[in-house]
Amino acid sequence: MSDSIVIIPTYNEKENIEKIIRKVFSLAKDFDILIIEDNSPDGTADIVKRLMTEFPERLFIEERKGKLGLGTAYIHGFKWSLQHQYEYIFEMDADFSHNPDDLLRLYDAAKTQGGDLVIGSRYITGVNVVNWPMGRVLMSYYASSYVRFVTRMKVRDTTAGFICYRKKVLENINFNKIRFTGYAFQIEMKFTAWKMGFHIVEVPIIFTDRTLGTSKMSKGIFKEAVFGVISLRLRSMFRKYPRLA
Repeated sequence: MSDSIVIIPTYNEKENIEKIIRKVFSLAKDFDILIIEDNSPDGTADIVKRLMTEFPERLFIEERKGKLGLGTAYIHGFKWSLQHQYEYIFEMDADFSHNPDDLLRLYDAAKTQGGDLVIGSRYITGVNVVNWPMGRVLMSYYASSYVRFVTRMKVRDTTAGFICYRKKVLENINFNKIRFTGYAFQIEMKFTAWKMGFHIVEVPIIFTDRTLGTSKMSKGIFKEAVFGVISLRLRSMFRKYPRLA
């Protein structure tokens, strides 16, 4: 068993799922993979189960009854990963917007550079996004700036979804107090870890928008992230965060 697990939530990812799994398993370091599958009608789960016979003890799947939200998918994966004693727990998309080669760099930042939470950051060295229309680039960039302003977090890419957590971070976060289920979930998890005093490291990556399959982004998801930040900051004023780091 590896010390590292990559959690990949899926819904209708039949065009990408086999390629991303094989790419992760081809890396110089061993990473296990946990697929959180939300009952995709396109047969994504069947592809994963076929590959599980080829990669026993490295590839796992947890199936859910339907689309229950990105945040609940990751929390499901976090709990599973903690039960199985993984030290380094990663979030990554299935669509190659996150380059699997960068898993090695995130791992190194956690293993040798002391990162408790390591972020694959699109904005730590400018704007490193490929294939997005300019309007979406600006919306994402200024959303992160807005989150920094409201929360006071010293994180450049607050909405990033390519992340490595050390086990101790997830062991000490109360998942029952994580309110958001969409992309605001990513902000809330970083904010909680930051308030608890964990060491956050940003590693520059190049984010490439998907070329196969359909994006799950919507105006509603973006709206949750923007307006949810205000309620997150207000709630934090009446909540004590244990300083564990």
